[in-house]
Order: sequence, then C-alpha cells, then structure tokens
Amino acid sequence: MRSIESDSATQEHQPDGSGSNNEATGGTAGKVYLIGAGPGDPELMTVKGLRYLRGADVVLYDRLINPDLLREARSDASLIYVGKGPGCHSMPQEQINTILVSQAQQGLTVARLKGGDPFVFGRGGEEALALVEAQIPFEIVPGITSAIAVPAYAGIPVTHRDYTTSFTVITGHKGRSASPAVNWRALADLGGTLIVLMGVKALPDVTRQLIEGGLDPATPAAVIQEGTTPQQRTVTGTVADIAQRAADAQLDSPALTIIGSVVNVGDALAHYISISGRTAE
Repeated sequence: MRSIESDSATQEHQPDGSGSNNEATGGTAGKVYLIGAGPGDPELMTVKGLRYLRGADVVLYDRLINPDLLREARSDASLIYVGKGPGCHSMPQEQINTILVSQAQQGLTVARLKGGDPFVFGRGGEEALALVEAQIPFEIVPGITSAIAVPAYAGIPVTHRDYTTSFTVITGHKGRSASPAVNWRALADLGGTLIVLMGVKALPDVTRQLIEGGLDPATPAAVIQEGTTPQQRTVTGTVADIAQRAADAQLDSPALTIIGSVVNVGDALAHYISISGRTAE
C-alpha cells in the first residue's frame, strides 16, 4: 500500500476496481465517496460502501474504523490516517478537507471512510460542503450508526411500543463547553429514549444537568463500550449512579450511553444475546 507522500499515480480507477488512464478522460477531476463504515463490526458495512472502498485509489480513514476493513482496499491504494481521539486530532478538519479536494483534483477516486454514518456527528456535512465549493463530484454512502446498532447488540431496542416510540441522539463530546447550547430541561421533558454519543468523560455533567432539568434520577441507564466488537462491555444503572458505575468499571471511549426505560428490555434479553448480536446457543 502506497503512502501519500510517494503517490504519483495518474490512473483514475472506477469504483468497481477497473481503471482508465486519466488523460483519456480529459484530465477531469476524480470523485470522493463519503462512506459510513458502521459501528465496529466489519460485517455491518454496507455492500455499496465496501464496493467503493475496494475500487478507491486513496482511502482516508478514521480512528474507529475496524482495521479489517482496510484489508479490503487495493494493494496499491494510498491509506491516510485522519483519526480524531478525545483531545487528540491527527490533523485539523480543514486539512482533511484539503486532502480530499487535492486528491480528487488529481483525477483519483477517494474513499473517505468514517465510523458509523458520515452524517451523524461524523463531519460528513462539512466535508461535503468543501467538495461542493471545490466543484468536486462526490457521493454519500450512509452507514449503520452506532446510536442504533450498539444498543441493539446489547439487547436494548431504542424504541419499544410498550415503553417509548421516540429516541433522541445528542453528543456529549464537548462536555461543559456544550452545555449552554443544550436545552437540558427540554430533553428531560421530552420523554422517549436518550442516546449520548462520545460522552464518557462528560457523563457526570450530562446526568447532573438532566436531573436538574427534571428527569427522574431513577430512570434506567446503560453505558456500552466498544459496541458491536468482541470487546463490548455494558454497565447498567440509573441516571443517578450510571456515571459512577461506568467509572468504577473503568469504561472508556469509545462508548455510548442510553437512557430510558428500554434499558430494562436489555436486562431481560442480556442472557440470550451473544456478543456477535446473534441469538446465543
């Protein structure tokens, strides 16, 4: 696999893996595919996303991508790591946008591989706007978001007609700095299931503000670490104690918090669901 520094390819490859010389296409720009790779289990990536990954000249991938998926790239494809961790970004978003544009301008097919879905807290919208501004052709390939898949692998349905018919997804990534932008009272009054992505470190603050906003402290809650992978771990409790329970269990990012009565369904199913998401034998 080529590094980006040594990449001097002049051949434009189509998504199916076939290629044609860029000069034959009149030197036109390549194309960018914003691909959702799913929540962690490599088998949850879509057929379309996998096809475009296999045909790409260049692959920009995030921190939470399952390494097994990178083996699906062509042996001569350039792999560029652009992952972001809590408080640690390998490169600024503006630089990622620039790479997407510059590689496509060379006539290359670019796969931008993102965990979950590119438009669910994945900055896919920002990258799409940058491509529009640069007049680069692109396609959005939705992925299975962790907001739904991770609870499912823990046996927790985000909706259940006996408990709730709605769910809300928020990010806890910015912690206290995001607090003024969140109407915690409205979230507490909304009812339904609340799903907090990227919020492990902010969980004490999130739960405190939900309780202050009027949410019953006894509301069931669960934190799921590394969901849909063999390393998946789940801790359950209530809004009042889930932050402490997660800390005691030393749960860390990546993890998801789900709050609502549907967590009780997960408790009932826990002994019948295997870590792979299939019914246990």
